[in-house]
Amino acid sequence: MAKALIEVTKKQGENSANLMRRFSRKVKDSGLVKKVRSLRYAERKLSKFVLKKNALKRIEKQTEREKLQKLGKIK
Repeated sequence: MAKALIEVTKKQGENSANLMRRFSRKVKDSGLVKKVRSLRYAERKLSKFVLKKNALKRIEKQTEREKLQKLGKIK
């Protein structure tokens, strides 16, 4: 993610509250907060190796379950 530099300089005779309001508005308009919040709980995609490993485990469990069903050990 690219860094966003939002800069606000204090105008002549401007109080701190107005300065903070202008800064907050610029940050909101830039969409930076929205972007960061959307990425907050994002997870990485699993690698192909991990996906294949999980698939092999799933197939192994399935065949074991089918084997036990044929033997009558589980329903």
